[in-house]
Amino acid sequence: MNGARQLSKEQTDFLVYCIEMYKNRFNLSGAQTQELFSKSGADAYILNNFEALHTTGLEYTLDDIHGFIEGK
Repeated sequence: MNGARQLSKEQTDFLVYCIEMYKNRFNLSGAQTQELFSKSGADAYILNNFEALHTTGLEYTLDDIHGFIEGK
């Protein structure tokens, strides 16, 4: 993620959780997932949509992130 953005612990924890769950779902390494999120802007997408995404279920959240990445 680019820029110096101040994140809350809850935002940081949620971003890490999303990266980890996405990695597991798509059988990627941590490095592959982090690179994918960074290049596609998915990390910023998650943080920009934190209020909505963190209230949804895991499957919906992962589907939403994947749709965002695939749309790039």
